[in-house]
Amino acid sequence: MDINISDDLLKQHLIDPELCIRCDTCESACPSNAITHDIRNYVVDADACNGCLECISGCPTGAIDNWRTVHRGAAYTVAEQLGWDHLPPAMGVAEKTRQGIPASAATPMENAYTREAPLRAIVVENRRLTAETSASDIRHIVLEAADDFAWLEGQSIGVLPPGLDAAGHRHMMRLYSVASPRGGDSGIKNRLALTVKRVLEDHEGKPHRGLCSNHICDLQPGAVAEITGPHGRNFLMPDDPSTTLLMICTGTGIAPMRAMLAQRLQRLHTISGRQILFYGARTPEEMPYHAELLALPRGFAETEFAFSRVDGQPKRYVQDALRDHTALVTNCLSDENCYIYLCGLKGMEAGVLAAFEEICRNSGIDWHELAGKLKHNGRLHVETY
Repeated sequence: MDINISDDLLKQHLIDPELCIRCDTCESACPSNAITHDIRNYVVDADACNGCLECISGCPTGAIDNWRTVHRGAAYTVAEQLGWDHLPPAMGVAEKTRQGIPASAATPMENAYTREAPLRAIVVENRRLTAETSASDIRHIVLEAADDFAWLEGQSIGVLPPGLDAAGHRHMMRLYSVASPRGGDSGIKNRLALTVKRVLEDHEGKPHRGLCSNHICDLQPGAVAEITGPHGRNFLMPDDPSTTLLMICTGTGIAPMRAMLAQRLQRLHTISGRQILFYGARTPEEMPYHAELLALPRGFAETEFAFSRVDGQPKRYVQDALRDHTALVTNCLSDENCYIYLCGLKGMEAGVLAAFEEICRNSGIDWHELAGKLKHNGRLHVETY
C-alpha cells in the first residue's frame, strides 16, 4: 500500500484503541520498528511507517487495520495517539485492506459491538469437555445474543470481565474464537459457542487465576455476559465448496476448526473439497470435542490425532503427525486450491512451521519462498496465543 497520496496528503496508519487488546503481535511483526506502546495504547509512528502491511495479518481484532488521510506535516504524533480513547474522525471513508483473506471468502461484519457499547448475551449452556479427573478444565459455553449478531467462521468475540483494574478503568476484553458456524450453534440463530480453558496458572506453572476465563467458566445458564465484536478478518474460510481445508490445531485451538467443519457439514451436498484435520492434545480425555469428531460422517473429514501424554505410548505431537503424512502435506502446500489454518498455543507454531520446512526440503521445495506466496495469496493463516 502506498502511504504517499500526494505532496500534500499522507495516508496515516493508526491503531484503534477501542479494539486493540495489547497482544503485541503488531509491534513484533513490524520490520521498521514503527509501532510502539505504553501501558495504555499501541501506536504507529508516521515518520517510521513505510506502509508494508506486515503487521496487518496477525492482528486478531482488526484494530491495526485503520487509516486516515491527513495533511503532510500535520500527521498525528506518537504522543497524541498514546492519549487516545477513540480514533479521530476520518476526512473521508476509512480505507481497509483485505490482505491475506481468501478471495472466495465472504465479507465479514466487524466490530458491531464495542467496549463502550457491548452486547448482552445469555448463557444457555455450560458443560465441561474434559474429564472430571483431568486438571485441564475446558468448557463448551453457548451464548445467545439478545440482539441480532452475525459472525463468520474464523472470527472471534470479546468477553468483558466485570469490575475495574487498578487504575479504575474497566478491564480489557479477552478474545475467544467462535466455535460454531454462522447459522448458529445447533442451527439456532444468534447462538454462538466458545471453547474456554479455565486458567489456573501462568506460563511458568505458578498459581494464577485468569480473570476472564474463570469469569466465563463460572457463568451458569441464565447468567449474562457482555460481549464485543465480531472481531477479525484474517482467519476466514473460503466459501468456495471446491477448496480443501488443511486444519492444524492443539487444545482450544479447535474452536475455529469446529466452526468450519460444522459450516461445511451443513452444506455437505455441495462440498467437493477435502476437510483435513491434524489435532493434538495431551490425552484423549483432555481433547475438546474428541467424541464429536469421531462421530463425524464417514468420508466427510480426514482426521489425525496426536497425543503427547498417553501412558505406555511415546510422546507424539501434531508436528510429528504432519511428518508421518509427508505426501499429503506436500500435496496440500502445493495445491493452490488448499487453504491452511493453524491455531493453538504459541509454542506449537514453531514446531509446525519447522515440520513444513523439513517436509518441503525433502521434496525439493523452498519453504521460505513458498510461505511468502501462501501468505500473499491468503492460503496460510496462523492464530496462536
